[in-house]
Amino acid sequence: MKLSESFFYTLRENAKDEESTSGNLLVRSGMIKKTSNGVYMIMPMGHRVLKKVENIVREEMDRTGAQELLMPALILEEVYEKSGRREAFGSNMFALKDRYQKNYVLGPTHEELFAVAASMNGASYKSFPYNLYQIQTKYRDETRPRYGLIRVREFIMKDAYSFDTDLEGLHTSYMKMFNAYKACFDRMGLNYKIVKADTGAMGGLLSEEFQAICEIGEDTVVQCEGCDFSSNLEITEVIDTSEVSDEAELAMNEVETPHAKTIDEVAAFFNKTADSFVKTLIYKVDGEFVAFLLKGNRELNETKALKLLQANEIELAAFDDVERITKAAVGFAGPVGLGIKIVMDREVAKMKNFIVGANKTNYHIENVNLKDFKADLVADVACVQVGDVCPCCGKKLVFTKGIEVGNTFKLGTKYAQTMGLNYLDANNKLNPVVMGSYGIGLERCMAAIAEQHNDEHGLIWPKSVAPFQVALVIVSMKDEAQKKAAAELYEQLSAAGFEVLLDDRDERPGVKFKDMDLVGIPCRITLGRKLGEGLVEFKMRDEAEGFDVELSKVIDEVKNRF
Repeated sequence: MKLSESFFYTLRENAKDEESTSGNLLVRSGMIKKTSNGVYMIMPMGHRVLKKVENIVREEMDRTGAQELLMPALILEEVYEKSGRREAFGSNMFALKDRYQKNYVLGPTHEELFAVAASMNGASYKSFPYNLYQIQTKYRDETRPRYGLIRVREFIMKDAYSFDTDLEGLHTSYMKMFNAYKACFDRMGLNYKIVKADTGAMGGLLSEEFQAICEIGEDTVVQCEGCDFSSNLEITEVIDTSEVSDEAELAMNEVETPHAKTIDEVAAFFNKTADSFVKTLIYKVDGEFVAFLLKGNRELNETKALKLLQANEIELAAFDDVERITKAAVGFAGPVGLGIKIVMDREVAKMKNFIVGANKTNYHIENVNLKDFKADLVADVACVQVGDVCPCCGKKLVFTKGIEVGNTFKLGTKYAQTMGLNYLDANNKLNPVVMGSYGIGLERCMAAIAEQHNDEHGLIWPKSVAPFQVALVIVSMKDEAQKKAAAELYEQLSAAGFEVLLDDRDERPGVKFKDMDLVGIPCRITLGRKLGEGLVEFKMRDEAEGFDVELSKVIDEVKNRF
């Protein structure tokens, strides 16, 4: 491509409303352009990157024997009502009506429709296994779109679905896709970890996530320093290493605690550590108020809480509701005499003589024990934290941030049963089909790559996904020899199968160099004043310095680098 004949632009200043490095660089390099909150155009240069990502995914899917199709994005709402997931998605679904007042949604995911597509009125067991996939736009009304392409409302996703007759077959299909995913992300040049995860609204038997390691990642990846354990923070079990207290139970004592309502303030008042206290957090869970009791140094794991209560939505109760329930100011809630459902973290069950809020403004109660209140449920509902130990080997856990770029699910028969997807076994009996689900966010992959591969000058695309492989830069457009040599080299490299960008703009050399660095093309060849000596400058984007190469040997050098 010749830049003098192309739509091409870059920005010198940082993007004002982009919080992430990837979002900022993708906007500045002219790869993407925001149209509204959480919605982006993929511009020509970015589209070339996205197509490379897509092609890698398609090649690996096809290699597994999966068949590509295309589903509609506009779907009858009743499809999700039938599966029971309409309520689970809630306000995250874009909903609309047609002219006949029929309810539709913009598809956030397509498990239900794939079940419909695969339905063959009781196909023989001999028709299995098989795998169907698509590359399609999805829509989710995110409450807080952020980080450029990482958290958006409209995105392109590859979703695949395997169909088998039993769990053994599902495992075989699952491992095919699992290994294909590793091949995809390896080819993209991503640094990633594979972690166990919550099945969430998808449901099913097993979920694993492919997390691109990144500081701005919204997920916390938990790993063990001593073994290969890895998990998403959302589902990681807290291993309680504390001993049951053997101290004698004391009588409750109400203590005035003026101006002390946070854990730190109360700890300072009593001259104790935070883990001597039990905090009471009041949440609204599917419309019902629930109190969660945790040690003062712990945070509630909302995913665990939702799963325990088999609920869909959870949010902190409003201040007004807390004050009405406790009859006290916020910060003084406690379990004693509280008239709502109580869920107690299992660590609290080992404690004695702990301190809680008194449900009375400016008061706490010390020497509270389990006999002084009733917990409706006791379970692990806390987040793991620094200092916790591995559930497998007992060594320390370590924490990193990750961007979820892919996920795999063993769905089992969940969707087959709700959508009527059955097969006939050898005894001519109908059974539900066993399904697996496998997703990759293509634009999110693009953003994760950009987040991991950059420097102070701009993007550094891996060769496999770069918009172009080679950039030819003409130093002076007034020099006919430079122009002629560049044109010839452009044709030769193109004929050799390389994707070449020719910067033949009438701009200063410094502008051209900065643009090529910002865009992140792997190889830059500069035709300048040394051309008279038969030399050009050869520089790889991921190397600090360039070097001179004879013009006649340029193609060989490029071939050696790719």
